[in-house]
Amino acid sequence: MTPTLFGRWQTRLLLLATVGVLVTLPFVTGVIGPGANSVYFWILAYVAIFGLGWDVLYDYLQKFRWDRDWPAAYQLLAGIWELVFIFSCAKILGFLPFLPKDELSPRVFLLHYSIVWLAVFITSQSLMRIIFPRWRFRGGQWL
Repeated sequence: MTPTLFGRWQTRLLLLATVGVLVTLPFVTGVIGPGANSVYFWILAYVAIFGLGWDVLYDYLQKFRWDRDWPAAYQLLAGIWELVFIFSCAKILGFLPFLPKDELSPRVFLLHYSIVWLAVFITSQSLMRIIFPRWRFRGGQWL
């Protein structure tokens, strides 16, 4: 499948709003991590917001590939880059509102981001193809 920009946006927002929220709930309720804290929903929101911008860049770069496809290895690199970017903005630079620098543990942040990313990646590679069979043929658009 070669996703279109609109398909990327739809898929990202759908998966973060469903799978991402479900995976984030144990962190928010305090089952995983140092106690109940809504900061993890803010992390998820920032991943979605910045991700819409990153998708513009990814769509542009994808057009330079001969098959215009984005292999899974590139998705992994994009996920690592987004992790570093969000963590740097939140913890090191401290300019993301609603993400207090002192409340954000690097270990728990890494755990949360990794689990959300892995769940979203696995869902996009498997469950999306089952629930939305034509999703692949419409450039990632499910609407």
